[in-house]
Order: sequence, then C-alpha cells, then structure tokens
Amino acid sequence: MNILFMKVILRASWVHSLKEKRMVVKSIIQKLKNKFNISVSEVGDQDIHKTIVIGIAGVCANSAQSDSVMENVITFIENNTDAEIIDIQREDIRV
Repeated sequence: MNILFMKVILRASWVHSLKEKRMVVKSIIQKLKNKFNISVSEVGDQDIHKTIVIGIAGVCANSAQSDSVMENVITFIENNTDAEIIDIQREDIRV
C-alpha cells in the first residue's frame, strides 16, 4: 500500500479578486475529487488572489498506481484550468 501526497502551486494571473479565485479553486477541487476519488483541499496562500496552492492525498495499491495517479492528476489540472502550474511537490510513502 502506498500513500500519495502532492502539493500543486498554480498561478492564475487573470484573477482580480478572492471571489474569482474561490470559483476557480472550487471548480478544480470538485473535478479532481470526482474524477480520481482523492482528498483535495486548498492548503496555502488563501488570501493571495493570484496564487492557488492545492494539497492532494490518496491511497494506492502500489507504487505503479501511485505514479499513474500523479501523472494523471497533473495532466488533468493542465487540461482543465487556465492557471499555470509553477511548482509540484510529490511524495509517495510505502506502508
């Protein structure tokens, strides 16, 4: 069993208010939860309107599945938002 942790930092340069940011964040988070059955939350920079920090956690059967989920999540984020990914931190813990 593997536990997957990811922190994805995005830049949304077109966002001009926290209200706009909340709409973008809620959309991304809900889509990720529905598609991948993982835990997702905004975990940082919540009062900076151009930066989105999303934390992701999931349980996978093995490291191959964990790697696949990581790659698919990143691809999904790139394809479903106009925000630019500026950093990805990943960790895969074998239990």
